[in-house]
Amino acid sequence: MPLSKGARKALTGILPPITSPFDAQGRLQADGFAEQVDFVINSGVTGVVVGGSTGEGHTLNRDEFVTSMQATSEALKGRGSLLAGLIVNSTQEAIDRIRMLEGLDIAALQVTPVHYLFKPGAEATVDHFKAIADATDIPILIYNVIQWNYLGVDLMLRIMEEVPGVVGMKQSNGDLKSVSDLLNRLKPENLVLSGIDALLYPAFALGAHGAITALTAAVPGACVEMWNTVQQGDFARAKDLHFKLGALYNAFTHDNLPACTKYAQHRQGIRLFHPKSPMEKVSPAQMARIDAALAPLI
Repeated sequence: MPLSKGARKALTGILPPITSPFDAQGRLQADGFAEQVDFVINSGVTGVVVGGSTGEGHTLNRDEFVTSMQATSEALKGRGSLLAGLIVNSTQEAIDRIRMLEGLDIAALQVTPVHYLFKPGAEATVDHFKAIADATDIPILIYNVIQWNYLGVDLMLRIMEEVPGVVGMKQSNGDLKSVSDLLNRLKPENLVLSGIDALLYPAFALGAHGAITALTAAVPGACVEMWNTVQQGDFARAKDLHFKLGALYNAFTHDNLPACTKYAQHRQGIRLFHPKSPMEKVSPAQMARIDAALAPLI
């Protein structure tokens, strides 16, 4: 069934993947979600994603997963949509985690293909998403980010054709051509969201329906402005923002991207939270680079 107008709007625009607020020992600080939610919602975003890559979703055990979703839902207070990230390695684990969301108002599930070493074929991948969709009425977005299990355009279109519960995808491999091809071949009721920080401007100009990226969590206001300027046709302003955002992204070291995002948020008033071990904390040299690139954006 196609998304309603309201459901579609809830999945369009800037949807930051908020970070997980860990202390120095890697313990989840549930009260830290409210700070982030207020920060991004006050910047004009559509909603938030919890448990994405920037949120270190792959590290969350079941208790942390549930706590993160509940704390964020409470902090939102209906001010934006809530998307739940599922970075898991089996169909059953995805279904089990969906059941843990009962009672929460979840706008969509952001679901990766399996991310460990072993790669299922096309039939098994279709069956994976079909089983997940059959277990829930919540719309599903394919989170197409796993490098050794990257889904091609034909396979994603096939999944959406055969599994109506899959309503779109987030493209995250730096491949602007696939974004273009998807937008050209996509059914009108489906969605393409950009997960490519360095290419937000061209993705928006091509007609992508929004973005879920680290920068949208690090500098949500600038990303909302980028989105709005493209929608308004102010491409000169959008191009200027593109290069400023690109400089900040280049200042992030991608092996500890969540930690860099947390530091950028901290420079804008949020407590400094830590990455979960063994991810490295932000070094003094990184801090200096981020501070320099952040200054023109805040």
